[in-house]
Amino acid sequence: MGGLGEILIMSHDHHHHGEIKGKRLFFTVLLNAGITIAELIGGIISGSISLISDAIHNFSDVLSLLISYAANKLARRDATEKYTFGFKRSEILAAFINSATLIVLAFYILYEAVMRFIEPVEVSANLVIWLAFGSIIVNGLSVLFIKGDAHGNMNIKSAYLHLFGDMLTSIAVMIGGILIKYFQIYWIDPVFSIIIAAYLLYMSWDIFKDSLKIMMQFTPSQIDVNVIAREVEDIEGVKNLHHIHVWQINDNEIMFEAHVDLKEDINISDFEKILVTTEQKLKTHKIDHVTLQPEFSVEDSKERIINHGHKH
Repeated sequence: MGGLGEILIMSHDHHHHGEIKGKRLFFTVLLNAGITIAELIGGIISGSISLISDAIHNFSDVLSLLISYAANKLARRDATEKYTFGFKRSEILAAFINSATLIVLAFYILYEAVMRFIEPVEVSANLVIWLAFGSIIVNGLSVLFIKGDAHGNMNIKSAYLHLFGDMLTSIAVMIGGILIKYFQIYWIDPVFSIIIAAYLLYMSWDIFKDSLKIMMQFTPSQIDVNVIAREVEDIEGVKNLHHIHVWQINDNEIMFEAHVDLKEDINISDFEKILVTTEQKLKTHKIDHVTLQPEFSVEDSKERIINHGHKH
């Protein structure tokens, strides 16, 4: 049977995502909202920029958790005719927003810390020590609440890193308060703020970069298009693999589509054998959703990657 050019043959597997438990999230948000307000007021009263930095970071945790929870719920909704992929990419969008927020906040903290070096301010140490200690307890509990959900999910991991990073920064702020109280080393406050900001940038950059790559539909870093093309072209009956697209829909589902040029004008049932073999080869590259367009004697570009501007 000829004329297979318009037939698209598809296969895919489904993955399930981790879910942030509702009660755990509620307590985590409540704890973080409470310590955010306390640290912000305490930072203003005490004059500590590092305490205000910690409060800003805590506030970003609250936003992060709420965004992550909403995205996680959305991602689990079924696909429909209007939304054929469902809302799977909402988690990546959440990870992008969370990491981008942290990067912006880090630069703000850096700016405030530098200003504090120029115009030093006396800091009330006791308030700093006790509020930082409270933040350590709150963030420590929060980390324990969602630690189990953070594996294998970029969205939940970004929220977990927010909390873990905040616990470490609160420890730094408390040490700063102790040094101010017993040694009157007031410059330690902006120094620790700069360390907090640098740490935030370090923790956020990879998630920001990875989520941006997925949103831009870049080829996943572990995928070599030329290696895959050569493997498929080794399958009996396949002449050429071209017009290749590889992208991620979220942090664990890789999509693959291509045109496959056949050596002979074959039946659909014969092509399905080629499809099954192709799927098996692609599974070794962690690709679980394959769409192939079979062709025979079709006049189009046989380049592996087609530059847009060419007719699709």
